[in-house]
Amino acid sequence: MFWLEINPNFGKKTMEIATEKLIQDLVERTRININQAEKFSSLSDEKLNHRPGPESWSILECIEHLNLYGDFYIPEINNCITKSKTSSKETFKAGILGNYFAKTMLPKDKLNKMKTFSDKNPIGSTLDKTTLQRFLTQQEQLLDLLNKSGEIDLNKTKTAISISRWIRLKLGDTFRVVIYHNDRHMVQANKILE
Repeated sequence: MFWLEINPNFGKKTMEIATEKLIQDLVERTRININQAEKFSSLSDEKLNHRPGPESWSILECIEHLNLYGDFYIPEINNCITKSKTSSKETFKAGILGNYFAKTMLPKDKLNKMKTFSDKNPIGSTLDKTTLQRFLTQQEQLLDLLNKSGEIDLNKTKTAISISRWIRLKLGDTFRVVIYHNDRHMVQANKILE
């Protein structure tokens, strides 16, 4: 947290977007990830479990990492949507911390390495195509939650996050973090194929 205090640009540029446009973008990203995971289903178990290096993840390990986060976020988002008593707002304005987290998740040409929490690190796991099916099920659930979220205020509805029980993000930011994180690791999985 010390870095956040001394970075003079932290929080100066937050995102403001029509709620409907944000949801459409996130739905489209999720559909692209579903299509990509379906393509991975046609690969052999050997290709899906191939690790380019001793510390690198396989395609299935990338997907399992996303499943482990989905295990936390999908029930959390669902619970927050179900309990929300807010009405939809036309505009979503990202929070300072949520916007920061979301931007760090976006895939870049050269992916910067990030340390993974040990409980979310699947390296060395025994995985098969059920890992892909689990991911696809979670993505369908995510699409359903995005659809339901259009009826509530993405600014006022807040969710817990997996890394700290004391930090809560706006639901719109949580969706961005989760889906951008999915994008990031789908890019990583595709690079393993190359």
